[in-house]
Amino acid sequence: MPHFTRFYFYGCSLGLTCFILSFSFHWSQNFFWSKSHLMKQEQTLASRDQLPRDTITPLKDNKTYIIAPYYDHRERNMIRILGIVHHTEVKELYCYFSCANTTVRVKADIDMHQDRFGFPYGLSDIICNEPTDCSPTHVALDSSPTENFADLISFPIQNRNPGSPTASFTVCFSAMFGNYSNVLQFIQTVEMYKILGAQKVMVYLNNCSRQMEEVLQYYTEEGTVEVIPWHIQRYLKVSHNWRYPDDGTEIGYYGQISALNDCIYRNMYSSKFVVLNDQDEIILPFKHRTWDSMMESLQRENPNVGIFLFENHIFPQTVVSDGNFTNTSSWNRVPGSNLLQYIHREPDRPDYFNARKMIVDPRAVIQTSVHSTLKQYKNFKNIPLEIALVYHCRGPLQGDLSRSSLIKDDNIWSFNEPLIRNVNNMLNRFLT
Repeated sequence: MPHFTRFYFYGCSLGLTCFILSFSFHWSQNFFWSKSHLMKQEQTLASRDQLPRDTITPLKDNKTYIIAPYYDHRERNMIRILGIVHHTEVKELYCYFSCANTTVRVKADIDMHQDRFGFPYGLSDIICNEPTDCSPTHVALDSSPTENFADLISFPIQNRNPGSPTASFTVCFSAMFGNYSNVLQFIQTVEMYKILGAQKVMVYLNNCSRQMEEVLQYYTEEGTVEVIPWHIQRYLKVSHNWRYPDDGTEIGYYGQISALNDCIYRNMYSSKFVVLNDQDEIILPFKHRTWDSMMESLQRENPNVGIFLFENHIFPQTVVSDGNFTNTSSWNRVPGSNLLQYIHREPDRPDYFNARKMIVDPRAVIQTSVHSTLKQYKNFKNIPLEIALVYHCRGPLQGDLSRSSLIKDDNIWSFNEPLIRNVNNMLNRFLT
């Protein structure tokens, strides 16, 4: 069983004893989600009367779950509240604003996103026009028009003072679940993002392994990663499927679409571009060395485009290739897959939907799904394969194909030098 030096490695298998490799870490007494941290968080939240206590907050009707409100002035002065609602049982919602020592109530428009895929619950934009001569900092919501503002949970309105972008590229992962434990691939992917030009990686975290917690803690302290707690299963019965299997679950794929939209609005003004893909995917350019130069060229050629869609290509982890790489022997002790070993991709299937992933101008997006936007202010463009592809390293989709039927594509090897250097530098710092 592979082990990661100086990691706490919890290896529990059915019928086997759980072993704890007791190595010391420089933050071993202060884990990201330790009991002491959670107790302090709860104490702090308890002192903030009537404020949300989680990324997802249920209203009293228990059919509406609020993520966050965002000030949106792109069409008019309105508050766009991202919420997960039951598609038939939520008929009316009201926004309550505190303005000049009085409460102003506004009836909301409920705009459910079309990609609900049959589940009872889906993401909705709950839209309230901002009251005249009022710039509220908080908003409360309820299904009744006669509630007392002081009795409701008050949500801080984000993006009130947008400012200028502080990042060129922010990557959104949604959602990390299933006790995610592919540590080496995650480290390599984050380091590749940094090489390509990303300044921030947003991780909507449902759950992961203990080793991944420590890696997330490292990157959080470094300033590369921001973790958004995403405990949606506390409120809804989540499904691993994207389409409703009629099995009593209430929302698909751990609320992935809700998290993606929230990530766009969180970074609406702080990032020039937002990259929407999963933690096993890299938008890998062919003609350029960085996302910045690639997007500069694409925008120059397509000035009216704000949504750029890249073809998804599967690099199956069942076909391993060995390159002559030096200084990577320590990687063998890290749990997970080594991206540099996967340089064969499955041929495209013209009759199958290609699950493209996106780089978007967040200010051009109103609503997004996983593989395309639903509403937007600018045009979209499918980017041809000769420009870039989504390097998707996972299990095969065409498992019956022989090695000779796959397409050799070692473009990732053109990044060998900086990637190996970056990963080794990370591990050297991490393990000291």
